[in-house]
Amino acid sequence: MPSATKKTSQRKRLLTIAALVFIAIGILYAIWWFIYASNYESTDNAYVHGNIVQVTPQISGTVIGIDADDTQHVTKGTTLVKLDDVDADVALQQAEANLAQVVRQTHTLYVQNDALQAGIAMRRANLDKTRADLAKAQNDLKRRQTLAQSGGVSGEEILHAQTAVKAAQSDVAQAMAALASAKATLLTNQALTADTTVAKHPDVLKAAALVRKAWLAKARTRLLAPVNGVVAERSAQVGQHVAPGTPLMTIVPLHQMWVEANFKEVQLRKVEPGQHATMTADMYGGSVTYHGIVQGITAGTGSAFALLPAQNATGNWIKVVQRVPVRITLDPKELDAHPLRVGLSMQVEIDLNSGKKTASSAAPSTTLETNVYAEDTRGADDVINKIIRDNLGS
Repeated sequence: MPSATKKTSQRKRLLTIAALVFIAIGILYAIWWFIYASNYESTDNAYVHGNIVQVTPQISGTVIGIDADDTQHVTKGTTLVKLDDVDADVALQQAEANLAQVVRQTHTLYVQNDALQAGIAMRRANLDKTRADLAKAQNDLKRRQTLAQSGGVSGEEILHAQTAVKAAQSDVAQAMAALASAKATLLTNQALTADTTVAKHPDVLKAAALVRKAWLAKARTRLLAPVNGVVAERSAQVGQHVAPGTPLMTIVPLHQMWVEANFKEVQLRKVEPGQHATMTADMYGGSVTYHGIVQGITAGTGSAFALLPAQNATGNWIKVVQRVPVRITLDPKELDAHPLRVGLSMQVEIDLNSGKKTASSAAPSTTLETNVYAEDTRGADDVINKIIRDNLGS
């Protein structure tokens, strides 16, 4: 009996110690939860994202040169792909010749104004002369008709005088018609040249626009890098005939990337834009820590934007906890020091008690723009101005 009592006493003591240990662990966990864990949300379902910039031609053509390949770093504005420019050269020459012809034709309109005004003056003088001839012929006819009453003039002379009057009347009508025609021609010419110069004439501007279009088409036979980054997915091949919009390669700007962390819906109660996050990449391990800011929470779950969204209106429905992507921007300086790649896995932890601001003021911008497609047309303008000067003459 004493032995059994001793064993019972030892068992109670061990159970008491075990209970105290579990209670201590519970207390420590509660302290850890309230002090630390409740202020952070973490996930390992996170991946690196970035802008994937496509390089596509704006005109059709045949690839004759490729100056960049996969994994190669390129800078904004450098030539990536060359297209055959023979057709573009021919089109530009045709446009330049057309502009020269239009300038000459338009300049002729301005020169004709002076000639037409001189012609009007000549026709007006001719009209005055024919009217004077008509008046003289009419006076001769009246005088002969008066003399005919006394028998001093024969009927034949009166007939000749009447014929002269009719001829003078015909000459006056012809002179008036010629003067009216010259005035109409002058008015038409003046309407075509009013309030403008040869260089600003609509016909010249239209032809100049065709030159500028052809000049741009020739410039676009060189495909430039729209941003700084690394080349990926090169599909262009020498000899390939490409149409506008055909993807030839992509460029990934490594200096501007972000992380999309897929948190469970129950983890998003306190997550807000502007909160700070720390991240580690499987590529570098725990030795490299990235710091970022929550930019925003996606407007739907991953399944909502899937190609085939889940249809839960069935009788055997089973609830599945959904995940919502949270975008977290990365510090550009840290990216420069330790570059990441699109699709890499990340470990993310968000500090729920950190500063909460609007995403626009708290996080670095993830927007991207380029101006390499805004072709500088000053070269085309120089060509146009030279053609106009050369074809205006004196």
